[in-house]
Amino acid sequence: MEKLRPSDPPRIGGHRLLGRLGAGGMGVVYLGRTDAGALAAIKVILPECAAHDDFRTRFRREAEAARRVDSPWAVPVTGADTEGEQPWLATAFVPGPALSEAVARCGPLPPRSVRVLGRLLARALTAVHTAGLVHRDVKPGNVLLTVDGPRLIDFGIARAADATALTATDLVVGTPGFLSPEQATGGGTEAGPASDVFSLGCLLAYAATGRPPFGSGAVDALLYRTVHDEPDLAGAGDRELHALLAEMLAKDPAARPTAADLDTRITEDAPHGTVDWLPPEVVALIADRSAAMLELPGIDPTVAGSTPQPGPGRRQALLFAGAGLVVAAGGGFAVREWLTDDTDGSAAQSGERAWTIGVQADLSGPRKAAGQAQERGVRLAVEQFNARKGKPFTLTVKTIDDGGDTTRAAQAAERFARDQDVLAVVGPTGDAATEAVLGAYDEAMLPLISVSSLQLTYAARSRKSFFQAAPADAVLAQPIIRRLVLRPDVERLGVLLDRVGGQSAYQLGYLTNMATGQITTGTTYPRVIPAGTQDLAPVVEDMLAHDSDAFLYAGDAAGAARTARALAATAFKGPRMAMHTAMDARFLKDAGPAAERWEFTAPYIDPAAPAAKKFAAAHRTAFGTAPAHWAAEAYDAAAMVIAAVTALGVETTAGPKRPSRSALVAKIAASTYKGVSRTYTFDEDHRIQGDDAYLYGVRNGRYVHLGAAPKATA
Repeated sequence: MEKLRPSDPPRIGGHRLLGRLGAGGMGVVYLGRTDAGALAAIKVILPECAAHDDFRTRFRREAEAARRVDSPWAVPVTGADTEGEQPWLATAFVPGPALSEAVARCGPLPPRSVRVLGRLLARALTAVHTAGLVHRDVKPGNVLLTVDGPRLIDFGIARAADATALTATDLVVGTPGFLSPEQATGGGTEAGPASDVFSLGCLLAYAATGRPPFGSGAVDALLYRTVHDEPDLAGAGDRELHALLAEMLAKDPAARPTAADLDTRITEDAPHGTVDWLPPEVVALIADRSAAMLELPGIDPTVAGSTPQPGPGRRQALLFAGAGLVVAAGGGFAVREWLTDDTDGSAAQSGERAWTIGVQADLSGPRKAAGQAQERGVRLAVEQFNARKGKPFTLTVKTIDDGGDTTRAAQAAERFARDQDVLAVVGPTGDAATEAVLGAYDEAMLPLISVSSLQLTYAARSRKSFFQAAPADAVLAQPIIRRLVLRPDVERLGVLLDRVGGQSAYQLGYLTNMATGQITTGTTYPRVIPAGTQDLAPVVEDMLAHDSDAFLYAGDAAGAARTARALAATAFKGPRMAMHTAMDARFLKDAGPAAERWEFTAPYIDPAAPAAKKFAAAHRTAFGTAPAHWAAEAYDAAAMVIAAVTALGVETTAGPKRPSRSALVAKIAASTYKGVSRTYTFDEDHRIQGDDAYLYGVRNGRYVHLGAAPKATA
């Protein structure tokens, strides 16, 4: 989005203009906000174009056509003035990227995504055709993506099926490469609903393969191929999807299915309230685009008395200051030298190859408490296995401290990858280190199981050997919404997104804002503040003035404390939560009495939880202290690896045969393991399924475990 220019009006039709979304020879599209806070995309025809009757007639027709379409998958008109000196048309603003951008940046969509896309766009076209219209320009640039489904836009050349064309009979109407043979022959007067189905087939083929089915290049050549050649559908999903696309792209309009037929024939549908219909790279792109727009609905993000500071880069890691509340102490876990490793090989026989589980962790950097807790969890799982009678093999543990540094993390990964004794690795501790090592582990096909790397997606797109064994921070939006909004005294959730929280806060704030209206009848009021904002009183007052009766803070402990103090200075008595990243000693110290009754949703179990009772007792026996947060999850990860290795072990005369790394990856991916913290089942991208989480709260000045976070009801 571009800034407004001095010549741009400050308001149009009850909308305060916030910036330019685009511009062309005939007009400008602005981003605007109504007095009620709703965002809108406002298309304004330039005065010199509005003076021409044909432009005004086309614009009037666009507004009339869009108003006639009633579908959740088509962007609705929210206001218009087609007769004024400067005509304008406002539609609901969709912050997601166009399908064309998503495919260009993230690659073709998987077959399931294409099916969901096809079915929901078929529903949009059914509404278009039921209204007696033909869209005539169904293309990737006219489909916007959101996490809950696509949106069809731009009825600029739509017309009634029985209307007289306004263009010359030899003029091609539509976008070459995505138009039908009847459009390609010129005029457009014969283009009916079947023409939109053909264009939808082109769009879905593009989504599945990354290229238009009739190629690219000169317009004349494109039109010729559209009329005479068969489409190129190589790589367009499975056999069923390939066959359906071929029917949609039939040259004879009568041979194509209708849009309503497609809705019935495509059985895939977007699961309500979830994001898993899209690949993670696209979800991250949507989150980035949408989170940036969250700055706009409220008062400008710069608050009185504060100096905005540069926010973190898109890939900057969020270093959790204290994920473990109980600092690991004793037990012989001294801080290790830079990139030194500690291998417990005492259990292996002399001259025998070790069966080793690696631990790559931050043991001396910003997240050393979490890293040390995870190392203990792995060692406890291995010690318990080695203590079994009749065990088929003996395990060792090899630990490398990467200090949370990306360079050291990459070097540690290379060392583990070269060590053929290592069966699998638990770690790293944080997102930045994880992003730095995925390539090395994938190349070696060495299973990597992280329990505390919680980013929704990473720059390295391949996840062949990487297992994300805890729900991403963004996934925790749903239990947060259930806790805060599914209650009789809450109608509007105030979402305060602090840029200091980095990518995790970015995604959590956006998805909470988006999903609240999907899984509840409540609404949200989002605000974004620059990293480093100190005075939060004006922000809190603004959120209360907009009827926020529950609060979510997404950021760090210092910002959560400032929010708590600002909220405590008001009469607000409603529920309030913060990300688990804010749940450390600093929040209690800085917030003081204002911390009382704040709650947190976290992916790690507490030693006080009934499910962790036996694990906590064993940890106390082994290390003389209660387990810190993240220890149980690392224990589960190691135990899951041990179970997979045991299941793959083949007895030979020389003893059990070591499984290959690739076989171990496949076994973990196909298995279900019931652990202390949760049941571990992974999707096709090796992300843990489900959003199991735990509630914590501040009671009498200390953190207490409140039980499991609320789950969706069947």
